[in-house]
Amino acid sequence: MIVVLEPGVAEKQIEDIIRVLRDHKFDIHRSAGVQHTVLGAIGVHPEFDHRQIELLPGVAEVLRVTDPFKLASRAFKREGSIFDIGGVKIGGNEIIVMAGPCSIENEKQIFTIAKYVKESGAKILRGGAFKPRTSPYSFQGLGEEGLKLMRAAADEYGLKVITEVMDKSQIDLIEKYSDILQIGARNMQNYTFLKDLGKASKPIMLKRGLAATIDEWLMSAEYILSGGNQKVILCERGIRTFETATRNTMDISAIPVIKKKSHLPIFADPSHGIGIRDKVIPMARASVAAGADGIMVEVHHDPDHALSDGAQSLYPDQFSQMMKEVRIIAQAIERFIA
Repeated sequence: MIVVLEPGVAEKQIEDIIRVLRDHKFDIHRSAGVQHTVLGAIGVHPEFDHRQIELLPGVAEVLRVTDPFKLASRAFKREGSIFDIGGVKIGGNEIIVMAGPCSIENEKQIFTIAKYVKESGAKILRGGAFKPRTSPYSFQGLGEEGLKLMRAAADEYGLKVITEVMDKSQIDLIEKYSDILQIGARNMQNYTFLKDLGKASKPIMLKRGLAATIDEWLMSAEYILSGGNQKVILCERGIRTFETATRNTMDISAIPVIKKKSHLPIFADPSHGIGIRDKVIPMARASVAAGADGIMVEVHHDPDHALSDGAQSLYPDQFSQMMKEVRIIAQAIERFIA
């Protein structure tokens, strides 16, 4: 149930409304919009008469939410969410680009790539220090040493950092070095882990699961939101279908669908979505045209010798070309890439 308050309602009235809702055993989540304060009343109470709340002073309207994802829905927050991460605004009119290697391999590699992506316009450095690999014999990442190198490279070139966290034991460590915590596709439905991430202090990027529906994806975001962390960014990274011509099937249609269903920002990761270097740029263009709030791509100065995912990583000159092209598309839809 969504309780929309009147403009300019006094704080005392808001507290009284919250108290009444809690008396009826609802969990309350408060959101301050541009024009209205909105209260999300979470709980299953079929016999509850919502008119009891509509009559309270300061209440403008009460809405029943049929979607199972209450806090992630547009009904809870009508305008899109914007998160300010150290001066980088995600979800606004600027389309934000995250770029970097699949894995942090050594100091020279991460500093070289950070310089390239910064010069072309990326705002956030991506890279893995802990890598979830299908084979236990594949390169698993440098761990904390990789985090230190990535943080140093990002600070050197004025970038923010996003990296993947794989389980609860890594949250505190990765929060020391990263500005955004990334949840990979394999963990999208690890609900115990998502509850733990709801208590994290940093924003969370939640990648879509390999075979997840959009509603399942939004329900996973709901776990994090209900835990108290309101800064959740969604990322479409392709889903597994019967098609074998590409690594995954990049679901561009998910972007406008999410935009209608949810207020959360959505990014697209064409590197994982398509898995083939020369197809990444076209999918990045399509993602921007479809309304993505940002793009995440893999970039490597020597992808033929990368320790992971070299085949889908752009060369620096390709990344520069991609940035030129998506800037033109952003301008056509009245957005921009700095």
